[in-house]
Amino acid sequence: MAYIQFLGAAGTVTGSKHLINTSFDGDGRGGIQILVDCGMFQGQKPWRERNWQELPIPAKEIDAVILTHAHLDHCGWIPRLVKEGFRGPIYATPATIDLCGVVLPDSGHLQEEDAAFYNKIKKTKHDPALPLYTLAEAQNCLHYFQAVQFGETMQLSPEISFRFVHAAHILGSSMAEVTLNISGQARRMLFTGDIGRVRDANVAPGKVVHSGPQEGETADVLVMESTYGNRQHPKDDPRPALAKAISQTVQRGGSVVVPAFAVERTQKFIFMLKELMEAGQIPKVPVFCDSPMAIKAVEIFLKHTEEYSDETKRLIGQYGSPLTWPGFSFASTAQDSKKINDAHYPCIIISSSGMVTGGRILHHLALRLPEPKNTVIFIGFQAPGTRGFTIKGGAPEVKIFGDIVPIRAQITALEQFSDHADPPELLEWLRTFKNKPAVTYLVHGEPSASSQLRDLMTKELGWNVQVAQWLQKAEVN
Repeated sequence: MAYIQFLGAAGTVTGSKHLINTSFDGDGRGGIQILVDCGMFQGQKPWRERNWQELPIPAKEIDAVILTHAHLDHCGWIPRLVKEGFRGPIYATPATIDLCGVVLPDSGHLQEEDAAFYNKIKKTKHDPALPLYTLAEAQNCLHYFQAVQFGETMQLSPEISFRFVHAAHILGSSMAEVTLNISGQARRMLFTGDIGRVRDANVAPGKVVHSGPQEGETADVLVMESTYGNRQHPKDDPRPALAKAISQTVQRGGSVVVPAFAVERTQKFIFMLKELMEAGQIPKVPVFCDSPMAIKAVEIFLKHTEEYSDETKRLIGQYGSPLTWPGFSFASTAQDSKKINDAHYPCIIISSSGMVTGGRILHHLALRLPEPKNTVIFIGFQAPGTRGFTIKGGAPEVKIFGDIVPIRAQITALEQFSDHADPPELLEWLRTFKNKPAVTYLVHGEPSASSQLRDLMTKELGWNVQVAQWLQKAEVN
Protein backbone atom coordinates (compact mmCIF):
# COMPACT_ATOMS: atom_id res chain seq x y z
CA MET A 1 0.00 0.00 0.00
CA ALA A 2 1.50 3.31 -1.05
CA TYR A 3 0.56 6.09 1.33
CA ILE A 4 1.24 9.62 2.62
CA GLN A 5 1.69 10.02 6.36
CA PHE A 6 1.34 13.45 7.92
CA LEU A 7 4.14 13.77 10.49
CA GLY A 8 3.72 17.52 11.02
CA ALA A 9 1.67 20.60 10.11
CA ALA A 10 -1.51 18.58 10.72
CA GLY A 11 -3.67 20.30 13.30
CA THR A 12 -1.18 23.14 13.51
CA VAL A 13 0.56 25.62 11.23
CA THR A 14 4.19 24.57 11.73
CA GLY A 15 6.40 21.49 11.61
CA SER A 16 5.65 20.51 7.99
CA LYS A 17 6.67 16.88 7.35
CA HIS A 18 4.87 14.62 4.89
CA LEU A 19 6.17 11.07 4.41
CA ILE A 20 5.59 9.26 1.11
CA ASN A 21 5.93 5.49 1.38
CA THR A 22 5.79 3.57 -1.92
CA SER A 23 5.77 0.12 -0.34
CA PHE A 24 3.30 -2.37 -1.79
CA ASP A 25 4.13 -5.31 0.48
CA GLY A 26 2.05 -4.26 3.47
CA ASP A 27 4.81 -3.80 6.03
CA GLY A 28 5.85 -0.32 4.89
CA ARG A 29 9.49 -1.31 4.34
CA GLY A 30 9.62 -2.64 0.83
CA GLY A 31 9.59 0.60 -1.12
CA ILE A 32 11.22 4.00 -1.10
CA GLN A 33 10.42 6.53 1.63
CA ILE A 34 10.52 10.23 0.84
CA LEU A 35 9.97 13.14 3.23
CA VAL A 36 8.44 16.27 1.71
CA ASP A 37 9.65 19.12 3.94
CA CYS A 38 11.25 18.68 7.34
CA GLY A 39 10.11 21.62 9.44
CA MET A 40 10.43 22.65 13.05
CA PHE A 41 7.37 22.84 15.30
CA GLN A 42 6.73 26.28 16.80
CA GLY A 43 3.95 27.69 18.98
CA GLN A 44 2.24 25.84 21.79
CA LYS A 45 4.38 23.72 24.12
CA PRO A 46 2.87 20.31 23.22
CA TRP A 47 3.83 20.94 19.59
CA ARG A 48 7.30 22.31 20.41
CA GLU A 49 8.03 19.22 22.50
CA ARG A 50 7.62 17.11 19.36
CA ASN A 51 10.84 18.62 18.04
CA TRP A 52 12.60 16.44 20.62
CA GLN A 53 10.76 13.24 19.69
CA GLU A 54 11.98 10.72 17.15
CA LEU A 55 9.92 10.24 14.00
CA PRO A 56 7.70 7.14 13.75
CA ILE A 57 10.15 5.92 11.11
CA PRO A 58 13.88 5.86 11.90
CA ALA A 59 15.70 8.74 10.22
CA LYS A 60 18.20 6.36 8.61
CA GLU A 61 15.35 4.61 6.75
CA ILE A 62 14.27 7.78 4.93
CA ASP A 63 15.73 7.75 1.42
CA ALA A 64 15.47 11.45 0.51
CA VAL A 65 13.98 14.82 1.46
CA ILE A 66 12.21 17.11 -1.01
CA LEU A 67 12.27 20.65 0.38
CA THR A 68 9.79 23.27 -0.84
CA HIS A 69 11.38 26.38 0.68
CA ALA A 70 13.67 27.84 3.35
CA HIS A 71 11.33 28.85 6.18
CA LEU A 72 12.14 27.13 9.48
CA ASP A 73 8.69 25.57 9.81
CA HIS A 74 9.52 23.69 6.58
CA CYS A 75 13.30 23.17 6.82
CA GLY A 76 14.28 23.78 10.46
CA TRP A 77 14.27 20.10 11.57
CA ILE A 78 16.70 18.95 8.85
CA PRO A 79 19.81 19.24 11.10
CA ARG A 80 18.04 17.10 13.71
CA LEU A 81 17.08 14.54 11.04
CA VAL A 82 20.73 14.24 10.01
CA LYS A 83 21.78 14.11 13.66
CA GLU A 84 19.46 11.10 14.09
CA GLY A 85 20.98 9.20 11.17
CA PHE A 86 19.57 10.45 7.86
CA ARG A 87 22.17 10.27 5.10
CA GLY A 88 20.19 10.70 1.89
CA PRO A 89 19.98 13.64 -0.55
CA ILE A 90 17.99 16.78 0.24
CA TYR A 91 16.56 18.20 -2.98
CA ALA A 92 15.81 21.93 -3.24
CA THR A 93 15.98 24.81 -5.71
CA PRO A 94 19.30 26.71 -5.92
CA ALA A 95 17.89 29.79 -4.15
CA THR A 96 16.43 27.62 -1.37
CA ILE A 97 19.82 25.97 -0.86
CA ASP A 98 21.52 29.38 -0.64
CA LEU A 99 18.98 30.53 1.93
CA CYS A 100 19.22 27.31 3.96
CA GLY A 101 22.97 27.88 4.06
CA VAL A 102 22.19 30.95 6.12
CA VAL A 103 18.96 30.04 7.91
CA LEU A 104 19.95 26.65 9.35
CA PRO A 105 23.36 27.61 10.81
CA ASP A 106 21.74 30.73 12.25
CA SER A 107 19.04 28.57 13.83
CA GLY A 108 21.69 26.34 15.41
CA HIS A 109 23.63 29.38 16.60
CA LEU A 110 20.56 30.98 18.19
CA GLN A 111 19.58 27.74 19.91
CA GLU A 112 23.06 27.49 21.39
CA GLU A 113 22.85 31.14 22.48
CA ASP A 114 19.42 30.64 24.08
CA ALA A 115 20.51 27.45 25.90
CA ALA A 116 23.63 29.19 27.22
CA PHE A 117 21.59 32.18 28.37
CA TYR A 118 19.05 30.04 30.24
CA ASN A 119 21.84 28.08 31.88
CA LYS A 120 23.55 31.32 32.89
CA ILE A 121 20.47 32.83 34.55
CA LYS A 122 19.45 29.43 36.02
CA LYS A 123 15.91 29.68 34.65
CA THR A 124 15.50 26.29 33.04
CA LYS A 125 13.75 23.06 33.97
CA HIS A 126 16.54 21.12 32.33
CA ASP A 127 20.03 20.77 33.78
CA PRO A 128 21.62 21.75 31.59
CA ALA A 129 19.41 23.28 28.90
CA LEU A 130 20.49 21.90 25.50
CA PRO A 131 20.00 23.14 21.94
CA LEU A 132 17.91 21.02 19.57
CA TYR A 133 21.01 21.08 17.37
CA THR A 134 24.18 23.12 17.23
CA LEU A 135 25.71 25.50 14.69
CA ALA A 136 28.18 22.76 13.68
CA GLU A 137 25.40 20.20 13.24
CA ALA A 138 23.44 22.63 11.08
CA GLN A 139 26.49 23.30 8.93
CA ASN A 140 27.07 19.56 8.58
CA CYS A 141 23.59 18.91 7.16
CA LEU A 142 24.26 21.31 4.27
CA HIS A 143 26.53 18.70 2.66
CA TYR A 144 23.45 16.63 1.79
CA PHE A 145 21.69 19.31 -0.27
CA GLN A 146 21.40 18.84 -4.05
CA ALA A 147 20.12 21.56 -6.39
CA VAL A 148 17.20 20.89 -8.72
CA GLN A 149 16.06 23.54 -11.19
CA PHE A 150 12.39 24.45 -11.60
CA GLY A 151 10.77 22.11 -14.12
CA GLU A 152 13.60 19.55 -14.03
CA THR A 153 12.35 15.97 -13.52
CA MET A 154 14.26 13.92 -10.94
CA GLN A 155 13.82 10.13 -11.03
CA LEU A 156 14.26 8.85 -7.48
CA SER A 157 13.45 5.21 -8.19
CA PRO A 158 11.65 3.24 -10.91
CA GLU A 159 8.31 4.06 -9.29
CA ILE A 160 8.71 7.67 -8.14
CA SER A 161 9.87 10.98 -9.64
CA PHE A 162 9.29 14.65 -8.91
CA ARG A 163 9.76 18.16 -10.23
CA PHE A 164 9.55 21.64 -8.71
CA VAL A 165 7.05 24.26 -9.92
CA HIS A 166 6.78 27.88 -8.78
CA ALA A 167 4.91 28.58 -5.55
CA ALA A 168 5.62 32.36 -5.51
CA HIS A 169 5.78 32.42 -1.70
CA ILE A 170 9.37 33.49 -1.06
CA LEU A 171 12.59 33.42 -3.05
CA GLY A 172 13.20 29.89 -4.31
CA SER A 173 9.87 28.58 -3.02
CA SER A 174 8.34 25.69 -4.89
CA MET A 175 5.60 23.13 -4.96
CA ALA A 176 6.63 19.51 -5.34
CA GLU A 177 4.89 17.56 -8.11
CA VAL A 178 5.49 13.90 -7.20
CA THR A 179 4.57 11.19 -9.72
CA LEU A 180 4.04 7.67 -8.43
CA ASN A 181 3.70 4.70 -10.79
CA ILE A 182 1.31 2.10 -9.36
CA SER A 183 0.62 -1.07 -11.35
CA GLY A 184 1.48 0.65 -14.60
CA GLN A 185 -0.64 3.72 -13.82
CA ALA A 186 0.73 7.15 -12.91
CA ARG A 187 -0.62 9.03 -9.89
CA ARG A 188 0.42 12.64 -9.43
CA MET A 189 0.63 14.14 -5.96
CA LEU A 190 1.07 17.90 -5.57
CA PHE A 191 2.52 19.21 -2.30
CA THR A 192 2.06 22.97 -2.26
CA GLY A 193 4.43 23.95 0.54
CA ASP A 194 3.32 27.53 1.15
CA ILE A 195 1.34 29.26 -1.60
CA GLY A 196 2.18 32.84 -2.50
CA ARG A 197 -0.22 35.69 -3.06
CA VAL A 198 -2.06 35.32 -6.37
CA ARG A 199 -2.70 38.96 -7.10
CA ASP A 200 -0.43 41.79 -8.17
CA ALA A 201 1.52 44.37 -6.17
CA ASN A 202 -1.45 46.73 -5.92
CA VAL A 203 -3.20 44.21 -3.67
CA ALA A 204 -0.09 42.68 -2.09
CA PRO A 205 2.23 45.70 -1.66
CA GLY A 206 5.85 44.90 -1.07
CA LYS A 207 5.55 41.48 -2.69
CA VAL A 208 9.01 40.43 -3.85
CA VAL A 209 8.47 37.32 -5.95
CA HIS A 210 6.40 37.63 -9.13
CA SER A 211 2.69 37.34 -8.38
CA GLY A 212 0.88 34.06 -8.35
CA PRO A 213 1.74 30.34 -8.14
CA GLN A 214 1.98 28.32 -11.35
CA GLU A 215 -1.42 27.80 -12.97
CA GLY A 216 -2.91 24.90 -14.89
CA GLU A 217 -1.88 22.14 -12.49
CA THR A 218 -2.89 18.48 -12.67
CA ALA A 219 -3.09 16.38 -9.51
CA ASP A 220 -4.76 13.19 -8.34
CA VAL A 221 -3.88 13.98 -4.72
CA LEU A 222 -3.40 17.55 -3.51
CA VAL A 223 -1.72 18.32 -0.16
CA MET A 224 -2.33 22.03 0.37
CA GLU A 225 -1.55 24.61 3.03
CA SER A 226 -4.43 26.38 4.81
CA THR A 227 -2.66 29.03 6.92
CA TYR A 228 -5.08 31.82 5.98
CA GLY A 229 -8.05 29.52 5.41
CA ASN A 230 -10.40 31.49 7.65
CA ARG A 231 -9.57 35.13 6.88
CA GLN A 232 -8.82 37.53 4.07
CA HIS A 233 -5.98 39.98 3.67
CA PRO A 234 -6.77 43.71 3.76
CA LYS A 235 -6.78 45.16 0.26
CA ASP A 236 -5.53 48.65 1.14
CA ASP A 237 -1.95 49.88 0.84
CA PRO A 238 -0.13 49.38 4.20
CA ARG A 239 2.34 52.20 3.59
CA PRO A 240 0.17 55.08 4.94
CA ALA A 241 -0.55 53.15 8.15
CA LEU A 242 3.11 52.18 8.47
CA ALA A 243 4.25 55.77 7.94
CA LYS A 244 1.75 57.04 10.52
CA ALA A 245 2.81 54.49 13.16
CA ILE A 246 6.51 55.23 12.70
CA SER A 247 6.07 59.03 12.62
CA GLN A 248 3.90 59.11 15.74
CA THR A 249 6.35 56.87 17.62
CA VAL A 250 9.29 59.09 16.72
CA GLN A 251 7.33 62.18 17.82
CA ARG A 252 6.83 60.53 21.22
CA GLY A 253 10.56 59.91 21.44
CA GLY A 254 10.05 56.17 21.16
CA SER A 255 11.45 53.39 19.04
CA VAL A 256 9.78 50.94 16.65
CA VAL A 257 10.46 47.22 17.05
CA VAL A 258 9.56 44.90 14.16
CA PRO A 259 9.72 41.12 14.63
CA ALA A 260 10.41 39.87 11.11
CA PHE A 261 11.27 36.64 9.37
CA ALA A 262 14.88 37.10 8.38
CA VAL A 263 14.41 35.51 4.97
CA GLU A 264 12.93 37.98 2.49
CA ARG A 265 10.43 39.68 4.83
CA THR A 266 13.21 41.77 6.38
CA GLN A 267 14.69 42.63 3.00
CA LYS A 268 11.47 43.82 1.42
CA PHE A 269 10.55 45.74 4.57
CA ILE A 270 13.78 47.72 4.63
CA PHE A 271 13.35 48.61 0.95
CA MET A 272 9.91 49.97 1.84
CA LEU A 273 11.39 51.97 4.73
CA LYS A 274 14.04 53.39 2.40
CA GLU A 275 11.41 54.44 -0.12
CA LEU A 276 9.27 56.11 2.59
CA MET A 277 12.31 57.96 3.96
CA GLU A 278 13.40 59.20 0.54
CA ALA A 279 9.85 60.40 -0.14
CA GLY A 280 9.81 62.33 3.16
CA GLN A 281 6.90 60.29 4.52
CA ILE A 282 8.79 59.09 7.61
CA PRO A 283 11.72 60.61 9.53
CA LYS A 284 15.22 59.43 8.67
CA VAL A 285 15.95 57.69 11.96
CA PRO A 286 18.57 54.96 12.38
CA VAL A 287 17.46 51.50 11.20
CA PHE A 288 19.04 48.44 12.84
CA CYS A 289 18.73 44.98 11.29
CA ASP A 290 19.67 42.71 14.14
CA SER A 291 20.28 39.20 12.89
CA PRO A 292 23.48 37.18 12.49
CA MET A 293 22.29 36.21 9.03
CA ALA A 294 21.27 39.72 7.90
CA ILE A 295 24.29 40.49 5.71
CA LYS A 296 24.32 37.10 3.98
CA ALA A 297 20.54 37.20 3.51
CA VAL A 298 20.80 40.58 1.77
CA GLU A 299 23.53 39.24 -0.51
CA ILE A 300 21.36 36.25 -1.47
CA PHE A 301 18.40 38.57 -1.96
CA LEU A 302 20.39 40.66 -4.44
CA LYS A 303 21.83 37.58 -6.18
CA HIS A 304 18.61 35.83 -7.16
CA THR A 305 16.74 38.50 -9.13
CA GLU A 306 15.38 35.99 -11.66
CA GLU A 307 12.18 35.50 -9.65
CA TYR A 308 11.49 39.09 -8.69
CA SER A 309 8.58 41.29 -9.61
CA ASP A 310 9.20 44.35 -11.77
CA GLU A 311 8.65 46.57 -8.73
CA THR A 312 11.33 44.74 -6.73
CA LYS A 313 13.78 44.95 -9.61
CA ARG A 314 13.10 48.69 -9.86
CA LEU A 315 13.82 49.24 -6.17
CA ILE A 316 17.05 47.25 -6.31
CA GLY A 317 18.11 49.17 -9.42
CA GLN A 318 17.28 52.51 -7.82
CA TYR A 319 18.72 52.04 -4.33
CA GLY A 320 21.31 49.28 -4.69
CA SER A 321 22.46 47.19 -1.74
CA PRO A 322 21.02 48.06 1.69
CA LEU A 323 24.44 47.25 3.10
CA THR A 324 25.68 50.56 1.73
CA TRP A 325 22.79 52.81 2.81
CA PRO A 326 23.62 55.59 5.31
CA GLY A 327 21.72 55.16 8.55
CA PHE A 328 21.09 51.42 8.05
CA SER A 329 23.16 49.12 10.26
CA PHE A 330 23.41 45.33 10.24
CA ALA A 331 24.35 43.63 13.52
CA SER A 332 26.26 40.43 12.89
CA THR A 333 27.70 39.82 16.37
CA ALA A 334 26.28 39.67 19.87
CA GLN A 335 28.24 42.82 20.74
CA ASP A 336 26.66 44.67 17.80
CA SER A 337 23.27 43.59 19.08
CA LYS A 338 23.95 44.79 22.62
CA LYS A 339 24.99 48.22 21.31
CA ILE A 340 21.49 48.65 19.85
CA ASN A 341 20.05 48.46 23.33
CA ASP A 342 22.33 51.32 24.33
CA ALA A 343 20.52 53.55 21.81
CA HIS A 344 18.25 55.85 23.83
CA TYR A 345 17.04 57.82 20.80
CA PRO A 346 14.24 57.01 18.33
CA CYS A 347 15.16 54.21 15.94
CA ILE A 348 13.68 51.26 14.05
CA ILE A 349 14.81 47.77 15.07
CA ILE A 350 14.09 44.79 12.81
CA SER A 351 14.98 41.43 14.31
CA SER A 352 14.07 37.75 14.16
CA SER A 353 12.38 35.55 14.95
CA GLY A 354 9.22 36.71 13.23
CA MET A 355 6.93 34.94 15.72
CA VAL A 356 9.07 35.93 18.74
CA THR A 357 9.83 32.28 19.52
CA GLY A 358 13.53 32.97 20.15
CA GLY A 359 16.51 34.94 18.94
CA ARG A 360 17.61 38.51 19.52
CA ILE A 361 14.14 40.01 19.19
CA LEU A 362 13.50 38.79 22.75
CA HIS A 363 16.12 41.12 24.20
CA HIS A 364 14.73 44.14 22.33
CA LEU A 365 11.15 43.43 23.35
CA ALA A 366 12.06 42.76 26.99
CA LEU A 367 13.63 46.22 27.09
CA ARG A 368 11.05 48.17 25.09
CA LEU A 369 7.65 46.54 25.70
CA PRO A 370 7.19 48.21 29.13
CA GLU A 371 7.49 51.74 27.63
CA PRO A 372 4.27 53.32 26.27
CA LYS A 373 6.26 55.57 23.92
CA ASN A 374 7.48 52.57 21.90
CA THR A 375 5.63 50.66 19.17
CA VAL A 376 5.80 47.02 18.10
CA ILE A 377 4.73 46.36 14.50
CA PHE A 378 3.90 42.82 13.39
CA ILE A 379 4.24 42.16 9.66
CA GLY A 380 3.84 38.38 9.61
CA PHE A 381 1.63 35.50 10.72
CA GLN A 382 1.70 34.71 14.45
CA ALA A 383 0.95 31.09 15.26
CA PRO A 384 -1.15 30.41 18.39
CA GLY A 385 1.05 29.64 21.37
CA THR A 386 3.91 31.88 20.24
CA ARG A 387 4.94 35.02 22.11
CA GLY A 388 4.11 36.99 18.99
CA PHE A 389 0.53 35.71 19.14
CA THR A 390 0.31 36.66 22.83
CA ILE A 391 1.65 40.19 22.29
CA LYS A 392 -0.39 40.83 19.15
CA GLY A 393 -3.54 39.54 20.87
CA GLY A 394 -3.57 42.34 23.45
CA ALA A 395 -2.24 40.49 26.50
CA PRO A 396 -1.17 42.73 29.41
CA GLU A 397 2.10 40.85 29.87
CA VAL A 398 4.32 38.17 28.36
CA LYS A 399 7.03 35.85 29.68
CA ILE A 400 10.50 36.44 28.24
CA PHE A 401 13.59 34.65 29.59
CA GLY A 402 11.53 33.43 32.52
CA ASP A 403 10.52 36.95 33.57
CA ILE A 404 7.07 38.55 33.28
CA VAL A 405 7.33 41.63 31.05
CA PRO A 406 4.46 44.14 31.11
CA ILE A 407 3.14 45.19 27.69
CA ARG A 408 2.62 48.94 27.66
CA ALA A 409 4.02 49.72 24.20
CA GLN A 410 1.68 50.38 21.28
CA ILE A 411 0.96 47.19 19.29
CA THR A 412 0.19 47.34 15.56
CA ALA A 413 -0.24 44.61 12.94
CA LEU A 414 -0.11 45.06 9.18
CA GLU A 415 -1.58 41.93 7.60
CA GLN A 416 -0.87 43.07 4.03
CA PHE A 417 2.72 41.88 4.28
CA SER A 418 1.72 38.22 4.46
CA ASP A 419 3.13 35.95 1.75
CA HIS A 420 0.33 33.38 2.13
CA ALA A 421 -2.61 33.32 -0.28
CA ASP A 422 -6.01 33.88 1.34
CA PRO A 423 -9.26 32.03 0.43
CA PRO A 424 -10.30 34.14 -2.61
CA GLU A 425 -6.74 33.91 -3.95
CA LEU A 426 -6.60 30.16 -3.32
CA LEU A 427 -9.90 29.63 -5.13
CA GLU A 428 -8.66 31.74 -8.04
CA TRP A 429 -5.64 29.45 -8.34
CA LEU A 430 -7.53 26.19 -7.80
CA ARG A 431 -9.99 27.04 -10.57
CA THR A 432 -7.10 26.92 -13.04
CA PHE A 433 -6.55 23.19 -12.36
CA LYS A 434 -6.96 20.97 -15.43
CA ASN A 435 -8.70 18.28 -13.40
CA LYS A 436 -10.44 17.82 -10.08
CA PRO A 437 -8.15 15.97 -7.63
CA ALA A 438 -9.58 12.73 -6.29
CA VAL A 439 -8.86 14.05 -2.80
CA THR A 440 -7.35 17.18 -1.25
CA TYR A 441 -5.75 17.11 2.20
CA LEU A 442 -5.44 20.42 4.02
CA VAL A 443 -2.33 20.87 6.16
CA HIS A 444 -0.31 23.72 7.68
CA GLY A 445 -3.25 25.45 9.35
CA GLU A 446 -4.94 25.84 12.69
CA PRO A 447 -8.05 23.62 13.00
CA SER A 448 -10.49 26.51 12.48
CA ALA A 449 -8.63 27.74 9.38
CA SER A 450 -8.42 24.29 7.82
CA SER A 451 -12.04 23.38 8.50
CA GLN A 452 -13.40 26.66 7.13
CA LEU A 453 -11.30 26.35 3.99
CA ARG A 454 -12.47 22.74 3.58
CA ASP A 455 -16.11 23.85 3.73
CA LEU A 456 -15.47 26.70 1.28
CA MET A 457 -13.70 24.47 -1.25
CA THR A 458 -16.41 21.82 -0.98
CA LYS A 459 -19.13 24.41 -1.57
CA GLU A 460 -17.44 26.46 -4.30
CA LEU A 461 -15.57 23.73 -6.18
CA GLY A 462 -17.39 20.53 -5.31
CA TRP A 463 -14.07 18.86 -4.42
CA ASN A 464 -13.45 16.04 -1.96
CA VAL A 465 -11.53 17.92 0.75
CA GLN A 466 -10.31 16.51 4.05
CA VAL A 467 -8.39 18.05 6.95
CA ALA A 468 -5.25 15.99 7.55
CA GLN A 469 -4.73 14.55 11.03
CA TRP A 470 -1.37 14.17 12.75
CA LEU A 471 0.17 10.70 12.01
CA GLN A 472 -2.72 9.84 9.67
CA LYS A 473 -1.82 7.52 6.79
CA ALA A 474 -3.63 8.40 3.55
CA GLU A 475 -3.58 5.64 0.96
CA VAL A 476 -2.63 6.57 -2.59
CA ASN A 477 -4.64 4.30 -4.91
